[in-house]
Amino acid sequence: MNTNTTIKDIQIISLPRIEDRRGNLSVIEKEVLPYEMKRVYYLYDVPGGAERGGHAHIDQQEFLIALSGSFEVVLHDGESEVTVSLNIPNKGLLIPKGIWRELKNFSSGAVCLVIASEVYLEEDYIRDFNEFVEFKK
Repeated sequence: MNTNTTIKDIQIISLPRIEDRRGNLSVIEKEVLPYEMKRVYYLYDVPGGAERGGHAHIDQQEFLIALSGSFEVVLHDGESEVTVSLNIPNKGLLIPKGIWRELKNFSSGAVCLVIASEVYLEEDYIRDFNEFVEFKK
């Protein structure tokens, strides 16, 4: 099986931001994402120097937001690599299926929200980079 998604298919999406002297509010609903939300989870208390991710999805799409603090997402499409820094809570990274991702350089107190297009299915994961490169051919 092969997928034609590339680094060019990732997107930074700005969320609506409602400014108020009491604090700002951002909303994710309806048409903000190009898929129906089926799973929401978040990463936090990531120890200094630790990395998360290290996989690709066959079918699942994900939208990542740094709700607090910052972290980097290293993305690879089998040929090209790009690193995206997330540190603004009303901007998120849309990762299409078939893109390898590694999350690293978490700041103290960082919280990464992930909104996924699918429920957890282990068979949707490619956890070995060499297998991922073969999958992309």
